[in-house]
Amino acid sequence: MTDTAVELETVEPVESAESGQPVAVSDEQLVAMLVECARSEVLQLTGQGGLLQQLTKRVLESAPEGEIADHVGYDKHDVAGRNSGNSRNGTRAKTVLTDVGPVEVKVPRETAGTFEPQIVRKRQRRLQ
Repeated sequence: MTDTAVELETVEPVESAESGQPVAVSDEQLVAMLVECARSEVLQLTGQGGLLQQLTKRVLESAPEGEIADHVGYDKHDVAGRNSGNSRNGTRAKTVLTDVGPVEVKVPRETAGTFEPQIVRKRQRRLQ
């Protein structure tokens, strides 16, 4: 395989030929598309920037997003969060050592500093 890595963000949604609207893709179809990319050596599965590392990054970033939404009581960019007393306050970068290599994730934070993420805890550097 080559060292070429495909960023997950560059994958375009599949569009319907009739309507031009995005169509839901099943897990099986997605896996088949990824396997085909790997066979044609367009997609690197392991290593720096590989598919497994990118999927791990997405999971580790989406979990704290859900946790902070529960903590502050509103979703990201929701008008309900304005002047709420405890608002989201951006993210901080954190490198977590995983079985697929080091993964840099963005951990959300809030103004009160009371948010305690559960999936990747504060000061945790190694995913167990």
